[in-house]
Amino acid sequence: MIVHKCDLCGEVRDCSQKEIDRTEYDICAECWNALMAKLKDKGRPKTRRETVIVPPATIRDTPPETQPPFPGKPPDIIAGPQQTNEKRAN
Repeated sequence: MIVHKCDLCGEVRDCSQKEIDRTEYDICAECWNALMAKLKDKGRPKTRRETVIVPPATIRDTPPETQPPFPGKPPDIIAGPQQTNEKRAN
């Protein structure tokens, strides 16, 4: 029989190795039972997962003013009276 020092209570007892969050600990049976009783019903509830059906996406018609120009026709340029790259003198 090999005894180890318990990582929870610090006493030298017959401990078994338990893996918690990918880390191994030496835990005695008394500490393990107390830990399991404390953590009972603390996890995520196990519920039945339901399938959600999403309606298909609808294709919206673009309004006529945003359609690209007909091939060979120049694009419509809409601008205001101010120039956008104008330097301001303060």
